Amino acid sequence: MSEPVRVGVVGMGTVGSGVVRVLDRSADHIQRQAGRPIIVEQVVVRDAGKQRDVAVPGNRISTDLAAVADDPAIAVAAMLVGGLEPARSMTIELLRKGKDVVTANKALLAEHGPELFAVAREAGRSIAFEAAIAGGIPIVAAIAECLAANRIKSIRGILNGTSNFILTRMEEEGSDYAEVLALAQAEGYAEADPTMDVDGTDATQKLALLAHLAFGSWVPWGMIPRVGLETIDQELLRFADELGYRIRVVADASRGADSLAMQVGPTLVRKGTPLAETRGAFNAVSVVGDAVGPLFFHGLGAGELPTASAVVADIIDTVVGRAAITFRTTGMLEADTPAASLTGGSSSRYLLRLHVTDRPGVLADLTNVLGSEGISIASVIQHQTAAGTAAVPLVIMTHSCEATAIARAVATLDQQPAVQAATSCLPVLDD
Repeated sequence: MSEPVRVGVVGMGTVGSGVVRVLDRSADHIQRQAGRPIIVEQVVVRDAGKQRDVAVPGNRISTDLAAVADDPAIAVAAMLVGGLEPARSMTIELLRKGKDVVTANKALLAEHGPELFAVAREAGRSIAFEAAIAGGIPIVAAIAECLAANRIKSIRGILNGTSNFILTRMEEEGSDYAEVLALAQAEGYAEADPTMDVDGTDATQKLALLAHLAFGSWVPWGMIPRVGLETIDQELLRFADELGYRIRVVADASRGADSLAMQVGPTLVRKGTPLAETRGAFNAVSVVGDAVGPLFFHGLGAGELPTASAVVADIIDTVVGRAAITFRTTGMLEADTPAASLTGGSSSRYLLRLHVTDRPGVLADLTNVLGSEGISIASVIQHQTAAGTAAVPLVIMTHSCEATAIARAVATLDQQPAVQAATSCLPVLDD
């Protein structure tokens, strides 16, 4: 039998526990895939005395990173600590101590990717991060390896299972946002502090990594326009349904002649299309290549075993040498790489939902604002309301226009005396 590969697992939360579980229960299969046994040599945790529902082989648990970093027998470290620090410092130490790193920490890579890639190159090591983007969906391998012959034109997807769970429950059950968020927390789909999921941060960080893979450009995630789902209510969902759409939080990136168009936020997607039918905690990614055309990936984007599946796959790829080859083409950015030129969202149709004073001439005033920005109107919906209602909902569907033009128009609309609340503005996808 070939000499086993010894792995250190740093962090044993949900994903770390799943990794230990998969490596143990599928040991024979993994050995056939890797050509050698892969065993957990050491686990590093914050609290060694905590009760866990998965056994660590030989109870080899430590609270000291040196137990992995300084052990020459350990070749690969699964870095499964969340957040930025101490995750960044720990990753650098592991790389400099000669460990190849596998990670599921998208926030870390989105914030410090160029620096960490540079450290890995200097140390002659690799960083594999399939699990950081879409859980069990093999999108990193697909773009970096399977689609290597393609110039990627666009990437579009639902990259956050928590927000998708909330929206589909609101849609199917008629519940309000706060009620469904509490349910998502109770069922483990949302953290106690769900901010990064519901404000679009999580999906934006993942989109930044995908843009790096697909377009060869580094995009600091904070530059990408993003909108959260907190403003989505039952009224918006009903109007979308009436028009033949569902609302999903969509991360969208496309390549222009000399810039990238990127945005993340609630979007109208036509019923019957793959994104519209992606429900619950599932993720979905659409990729368009110049040679292969459109491709669609769908699967669980979070959870213990789906994410552990991606981590273990990366460990296997590292053991057999595939990760090192891939890293040489996906991790070539220097720490001082300038950011890509970003234009915001691409041209699109938009749905505008306004609450306006019900008096003659209001619609003309609003359409004049849109017309001044060169935005033409496709349709208008205003349902009859009870007499004396202070503000009535008005929905305008535009023809395709530039994101910058609609942004200026919305800013002007919100200053109109007849507009009683902030205008909701959602891009529209018909394909």
